Amino acid sequence: MRTYHRWLSVLFGIFILWIAGTGLLSHAAALVRDSQGPAGVGPTAAAQMAAVKAAGFVCPETMTCRVKPDPDSASAWVSYLHHLHAGEEFGLTGTILSIASGFALLFFAISGLYMYVVMFRRRARRASHPQRIFW
Repeated sequence: MRTYHRWLSVLFGIFILWIAGTGLLSHAAALVRDSQGPAGVGPTAAAQMAAVKAAGFVCPETMTCRVKPDPDSASAWVSYLHHLHAGEEFGLTGTILSIASGFALLFFAISGLYMYVVMFRRRARRASHPQRIFW
């Protein structure tokens, strides 16, 4: 179990750090947006797309067109960071990596708990060590 835990952590560690970092930034941007009140709320996605089309840009139906965040709009930053967090900014590959990283994190939690229980039981069998939850 330790071997799988170790190798998967090497493979998925950077992706899990990316997801954690963009998730934290997304929540921080949401806090900033919410602290600004109604005046700080930026345009909705529909309003952004209408502005893009009015400016003469064409978004094919098969492609997703997203407007990059306006530096003054906290809502746009929250939306953009969420797309980075979910991997959607990198297409299908990013979404698949995000889902796989979620499964890897679930595996780490379960295998880590399993390894802890095994180590705790081995330690509890020894009479020379007191039975404490943490050592």
